[in-house]
Amino acid sequence: MKVAVLQSNYIPWRGYFDIIHDVELFIFHDDLQYTKNDWRNRNKIVTEGGTKWLSIPVGTDEHRLILDVKMKDPSWQKKHFDMLKASYRKAPFFEKFEPFLEHVYLGKKWEYLYELDRYLIETVSREHLGIATKFADSRDFDFRGVKHEKLLTMLQSAGATTYVSGPAAKDYIRAEDYEKAGIELTWKDYSGYPDYPQQFGAGDYAVSILDLILNTGDEAPYYIWGWRA
Repeated sequence: MKVAVLQSNYIPWRGYFDIIHDVELFIFHDDLQYTKNDWRNRNKIVTEGGTKWLSIPVGTDEHRLILDVKMKDPSWQKKHFDMLKASYRKAPFFEKFEPFLEHVYLGKKWEYLYELDRYLIETVSREHLGIATKFADSRDFDFRGVKHEKLLTMLQSAGATTYVSGPAAKDYIRAEDYEKAGIELTWKDYSGYPDYPQQFGAGDYAVSILDLILNTGDEAPYYIWGWRA
């Protein structure tokens, strides 16, 4: 069974969904230290004035797990919706996806950051990209140790035969231990993604998945993984 393990991110870029599509089981690993100025609570969108950040205020406490991060002031939700609408109202597929955005930003009140992030990732994967991958929580599996050992024992508990990893993990993964455990280790290659029709002639594609979906609709999967065929 092919497995990937990543921390949940806020409306992440297309590469995140590419790795989800690659595997049969995707494990959210959020019982880790929260890091400031990272992808957990922010991402970029394209606006008429250029690429800009959408950031969720979560406070400055660095001594907490991702699972413990709360969003105490809900006013950010309408601000993000208004910014998305102002930026994408003329995008070809905004009208189609507007009810989904209204539900997320205006119809629900979120308390924990990871719950919002996971909801967005899972819903976009299943309903808007047609991905059939199963999702799970790292706490559902047995593990021991930290970093390399924790990840490897978690994968063993999940029954992984192949682990698809992002290239950043090369800093701490010991490939020989995966070989001994009978788990094939493969590194995800995020290069080569084709350009897609984008508003304002932005030319910046390292942005939220929402930019791709709102501009290309049902053709979005082609620009993530379909082009490789």
